[in-house]
Amino acid sequence: MSDEKRAARAAEALWAAWTSGERIVALPEEIRPRDDAEGFAAQLAMGAHAGRSYGWKIAATTPAGQAHIGVSGPLPGPLFERFRHDPGDVLASDDMHMRVVEAEFAYLMGADVPPGAGPDEVLAAVDGLHLAVEVPDSRFTHFETVGAPQLLADCACTGRFVLGPEVPGWAEHDLATWETSVWINGERAATGSGGNVLGDPRNALAWIAEDLHRHGRGLRAGELVTTGTTTAPVPVGPGDEVRADFGELGEVSFSFGR
Repeated sequence: MSDEKRAARAAEALWAAWTSGERIVALPEEIRPRDDAEGFAAQLAMGAHAGRSYGWKIAATTPAGQAHIGVSGPLPGPLFERFRHDPGDVLASDDMHMRVVEAEFAYLMGADVPPGAGPDEVLAAVDGLHLAVEVPDSRFTHFETVGAPQLLADCACTGRFVLGPEVPGWAEHDLATWETSVWINGERAATGSGGNVLGDPRNALAWIAEDLHRHGRGLRAGELVTTGTTTAPVPVGPGDEVRADFGELGEVSFSFGR
C-alpha cells in the first residue's frame, strides 16, 4: 500500500470516529502511522473530510501536557472552519470526549513566513492577536497512550474553537507574564499565564513556523495560530458556562448545551 493510500485510509478511519462519536483504541496496524511524518500526512488528508482549515493549533506546550500524553515536545494540528465558534455561542456537548477547555492567545498572520525565518521575522509577519478558547478532543479512547504519530494523525486533538476579540496594541504587552484565568459557572476554576506556553506564546509561534517547514508546509497570510493553553486544562460538562478572563485585554465567554 502506498504511503498516500495509508494516510488517506487513516484519515477515513479517524473521520468515521469523529462523526459517529465512537472512540477507537488505535488505528489498524496496516494504516497506523509509523513516525511523525506519516502522522502529519494523515492529518493533512483529514481535510478531504473535515473541509477548509483556517490555521493551526499547538498541543502540549507545557512539560505537564507533554508528560500527560507521552510526547517529547509540542504537536501541530489544523483548525477546521466547521468547528469554529464565536463568543456567546452554545457549543454541542453530547460529542465531547476529553471534556476540557483551554484559554489561549492566538496570532493572526499578515504575511507568509519564509523557510528558515527566525523568531523576529516570524513575529514581524503577525497582523494581530486574538483571545481564544480551545475545546480540544480526540478520537482515541485513551489518547494519553497512543503516541505522537497517531496523535498527529488525529490532528493533535483538535476539536471546537472559540475565537474571541482582537487585542489592540498587542505588541506592547508582555504575554509571558500576562495572567489568565478560567471561570466555570461563575467560579474560578484555574489560573495561569502566557509563560505556561513554552515560556512565552511568541516562542510557540516561532516553534510552529519551524515545525511546519520541517513537514514541507509553512505559515501563510490569513492563517490563525492558537499557541496553547495558559492554564491547566479545565474540566467541563453539559450546561456549563465558560468565561476565559484575560484581565484588561478582555474575555471570551460561551456555554455548552445540555
